[in-house]
Amino acid sequence: MSQSNTAASIPGAPTPVLSVSPVVLPAPGRAVDLQVRVSAPVTGRELPILLLSHGHGPSNHVSSLNGYAPLANYLAAHGFVVIQPTHLDSKTLPFRDSDHPEAPLFWRSRAEDMKRILDQLDAIEGAVVTLAGRLDRRKVAVLGHSMGGHTASVLLGARLTDPGDGTEVHLAEPRIKAGVLLAAPGRGGDALSEFAAKKYPIFSTIDFSTMTAPALVVAGDKDASPHLTVAGPGWHADPYFLSPSPKSLVTLFDAEHGLGGVSGYDVAETTDENPERVAAVQLLAWAYLRTALYPGDSAWQEAQNALTGAANPLGRVESK
Repeated sequence: MSQSNTAASIPGAPTPVLSVSPVVLPAPGRAVDLQVRVSAPVTGRELPILLLSHGHGPSNHVSSLNGYAPLANYLAAHGFVVIQPTHLDSKTLPFRDSDHPEAPLFWRSRAEDMKRILDQLDAIEGAVVTLAGRLDRRKVAVLGHSMGGHTASVLLGARLTDPGDGTEVHLAEPRIKAGVLLAAPGRGGDALSEFAAKKYPIFSTIDFSTMTAPALVVAGDKDASPHLTVAGPGWHADPYFLSPSPKSLVTLFDAEHGLGGVSGYDVAETTDENPERVAAVQLLAWAYLRTALYPGDSAWQEAQNALTGAANPLGRVESK
C-alpha cells in the first residue's frame, strides 16, 4: 500500500519484509567499503526511507548491520525502507581500538556514512530485488540508539567542535527531514563523568541549539548511564530540552538504556528486558515519523493517546 496518503494510520497487520545484506557501497577514503542491510516491505510504492544508526555497545554484532532487528523489522513491515550501515566503530571491524584518529567512536565517519547512503540510493535500488522505483527520496528520516542517537542529532543539525583542532563541525544533512533519538547522549561540560570527558571528548562539544529538524527524543527514567554522566537519567532528555521546536519527548517509566530490548531479540546487554516496552517504542517511533513525513496524518496523536491513556501507562509525552 502506498505510504503517501494522510489517513489515520495506526498500523494493522504487518507486511512481509524482504531483507538483503550485505549491500556493499564504495567509500573512497574510508578504511573499508560501507556495508548496509536493506529491509523493505514486499509491496507498496512511494516508500519513505529510514536510516538506522546502531549504538556503540559491548556486544559483537549488535553494533552492526545485524543489530536492532526489533526496530528494523517492525518499521519495514509498516512501510519504511530501512537502511542499516555498519559504522567503523562496530565490534565486527578492527578499528574501535586502533590508532585511527577518530577511534573509538568515529563520530564524523558515522554521519558521513549516512550521507554516502543517500548519495548511492541508485546503487541500493539496483542491488535489492524488486526495490527499483519504489523509494520516495523526498521522505527521509533517521533513527539512532545510544551513540546512534548522537549520530542522528548531528545529522538533524546539532553542531560539534572537533576536539583535535578546535574547528566547528557542521554535519547536518538537509535531505533528512525528521528523526528519532533513543537513549542519546546529552550535554557536555559538568554533566559528563570523568571517564567520558577523557575517553570521549567529542561529547563535551555538542550544541543542540542548532538541531532545528523535527525529532522525537525517547529516554528511560532509570537510564542513569553513570559511566558517561553524573547528571542522572535526565541527561538523555537534553536533546529535547536544549534544542528548538518542533520536538517531542517520551519518558519511559522504569526503562534503562536498552529501552526494553530495542537493540536485538534477547540480547545479553539488555538490562531491562520488557517486550511491552519495546512494542511501545516501535509504535511511537513509527507514528512520530509517519506524521512528521506526512503532515496531517493522525498516527502520532493516536500513538500518544494509546501510551498515556492506558490504565498503567508505560510513559509520558511532552512536546514543544
